[in-house]
Amino acid sequence: MSEYKLYHRATGQSEGPTLLLLNSLGTTTEMWAPQRELLERFFRVIQMDTRGHGQSPTPPAPYSFDDLVADAFGVLDRNGAQTASVMGCSLGSMTALGMGIKAPERIDRIICTAARADAPPQFKQSWYDRLEILDEKGIVGLWPGSLGNWLTPAFRDTNPDTIAKMESEFLKTTPEGYRGCAMALKDLDYLKDLGDLDVPTLFVAGSEDKGAAPETMRAMAAAAKDGAFVLIPDAGHIINVNAPEAFSVAVMDFLGMTEAP
Repeated sequence: MSEYKLYHRATGQSEGPTLLLLNSLGTTTEMWAPQRELLERFFRVIQMDTRGHGQSPTPPAPYSFDDLVADAFGVLDRNGAQTASVMGCSLGSMTALGMGIKAPERIDRIICTAARADAPPQFKQSWYDRLEILDEKGIVGLWPGSLGNWLTPAFRDTNPDTIAKMESEFLKTTPEGYRGCAMALKDLDYLKDLGDLDVPTLFVAGSEDKGAAPETMRAMAAAAKDGAFVLIPDAGHIINVNAPEAFSVAVMDFLGMTEAP
């Protein structure tokens, strides 16, 4: 179990199956607000803030995905959950893949959204570039570039309140937390393991996502032992916020959400 006690909360069906939600870099548990009420009708929903994000503590950087995976299992252990399904976005999705690779007997299903599984040179360099911005301008300097990839222009133009809320949550990310997660991302190396991932996994891509392009995620689904792929039209990187209804429809059948308790 991780030595760090991360912020988390459990809601929904106290006796139901467990669903763990993992946030993306620069977000908090609040990113799942569009789906929370629906998911709580079927699951005991455990939401957590990644280390260095939201209300969680910030260990010293750098971090590895082994660290992030241990944190997530630590949250499950503290809630007495021997098994769970896991849904993540971006960094959270990569952590979910690591959980399935490390301990498949504990993971029922994975929903992997807006992610990749390796770190080619261009991807690796992008994290060094962002760390330069962090050093020069702090967390606030990273917000415009993040927003530009997260949500489509049409969504940004018509949802100012959502944008303001996301910016507020983004600025809760500590510089050390961002740095630590960026160091984990630049060393991402799960693609070689997908063929042995013995957990049903749904890969969900946004059609307008430049950070985790649809063709990248389609290839991940093909490489996985038991993978499926769904493309959400007119969605950027934070798919569940950008296209909440389409995203909810895409995950319902995969999670067995056909009849509420």
